[in-house]
Amino acid sequence: MKRHAAITEPRWIRYLLIGISILFLISFLITPLILIFVKAFEGGIGLYLKAFVEPEALAAMRLTALVVCIAVPLNTIFGLCASWAITKFEFRGKGFLLTLIDLPFTVSPVISGLIFVLLFSDKSWLGGIFYNLGIQIIFSTPGIVMVTTFVTFPFVARELIPLMQSQGIEEEEAALTLGATGWQTFWRVSLPNIKWGLMYGIILCTARAVGEFGAVSVVSGHIRGLTNTMPLHIEILYNEYNFTAAFAVSSLMVFGALVTLLIKHYIEWRMKGEKRL
Repeated sequence: MKRHAAITEPRWIRYLLIGISILFLISFLITPLILIFVKAFEGGIGLYLKAFVEPEALAAMRLTALVVCIAVPLNTIFGLCASWAITKFEFRGKGFLLTLIDLPFTVSPVISGLIFVLLFSDKSWLGGIFYNLGIQIIFSTPGIVMVTTFVTFPFVARELIPLMQSQGIEEEEAALTLGATGWQTFWRVSLPNIKWGLMYGIILCTARAVGEFGAVSVVSGHIRGLTNTMPLHIEILYNEYNFTAAFAVSSLMVFGALVTLLIKHYIEWRMKGEKRL
């Protein structure tokens, strides 16, 4: 009855709600995105392209790519292991493990960065151990990788856990009954069933890793050409009133975000198609 009442509301109410939604999207999403590209090309195509060949910009792009290439695979492995353990086994502390997985969602990225500074600074006992071994964590690439991995590790696991719970364990049990090994069961039964959910989680994890600012800003030290990722590089350009270059690099990140959304939409479409089948 509630569903029937919702779709039989007066036409003006439906148009009002749709209009409010469209107005909100235009005001807070579409218009800012358009302005980014307008400002990026304000100085001409030559000045736009110049922003990407500057040594500091190239270093920021390389570091961002390196961090993503390390953090995303680590989170993918963790997400698969954690979701498999939570959905396929019963053990004490399962609820606590789920709570820990959600921890980065509830802690500010800036606080996360401060925690890693306390843990791995040269003044701490743990950081002192690495320092004596000649390994610098804070204000270097390892620290950036660590905090990025921390703030992004829930994305793959949180996408796979509800999916694997809804699928149950009947197919895996059938495969084991027929003589398949655990590894064969994973590759031929479990993984094909979760492949689109896994890709969806990887896409979200990658997008967050590329755009992470707060935690990385705390542990990076803002060393030009060494520890600045693309978001930090944009901040420096903006603070120096180099608006054209700042918006140019921003437009690259926006373009990547739009591509990510298209891939995300395709994965959602494939997932819905497989559910109908």
